[in-house]
Amino acid sequence: MRLLLVEDDPRIARFVAKGLREQAYAVDVATTGDEALYQAEINTYDLIILDVMLPGRDGFQVCRELRKAGRRMPILMLTARDAVEDRVTGLDHGADDYLTKPFEFRELLARLRALLRRTGELRPAQIAVADLLLDTAAQTAARGGRKISLTAKEYALLEFLARNAGRVVGREEIAEHVWDESFDPFSNLIEVYVNRVRGKIDAGSAKPLLHTRRGAGYVLGSAEDAREPEATAHPASRASRHKGSGSSPRKTDA
Repeated sequence: MRLLLVEDDPRIARFVAKGLREQAYAVDVATTGDEALYQAEINTYDLIILDVMLPGRDGFQVCRELRKAGRRMPILMLTARDAVEDRVTGLDHGADDYLTKPFEFRELLARLRALLRRTGELRPAQIAVADLLLDTAAQTAARGGRKISLTAKEYALLEFLARNAGRVVGREEIAEHVWDESFDPFSNLIEVYVNRVRGKIDAGSAKPLLHTRRGAGYVLGSAEDAREPEATAHPASRASRHKGSGSSPRKTDA
């Protein structure tokens, strides 16, 4: 899951971003309303955490502009103002939820999970792919009852693949949802992490689950899911099948 955190207080931004990354979220940070709108235009986010008090455009204006532009990702607004009018204003401008500062980080996480469930982005608390089982709340994985030790980034990659089980996902899609804006598209980081995850989930198992589709991406599922679709036969290939069937191709004058 990739989030945009819009917060102009450096201390709060560092604290929240660090905590979210430890929970396997990819996080980009914006410090102004204009920067938030720009980031939302060029990147794909699963959710936005938006502070109200921002330099330039405030959070209400940013929220309104995002909705006018057709951005439908959930928006959780943060504010130090506890007035009912402010909460109503935020919701009326298109926010999905509202959290007042100071807040407990555990509550922030719970609200994020609730918003993602509401939009269908977060599936049930457990995801099963064959004998691989992921617990999304505890962020743990096990295969055939064997617990798998994963780093936060390895888990984030595995969960994204599990949510798209049976479907080939390319490098660009993985980068958009698992890594933040600091990701270098020319690096081999995705391949490195895919190999790490493959080694951990397929170790000791007769049937591998994580497959590479050459030139397309990766797929988590059965061997059948990883097979390339049969290409449509070229006319010349069809013609070659008729050789020796009793009919000879007509000769044409040079």
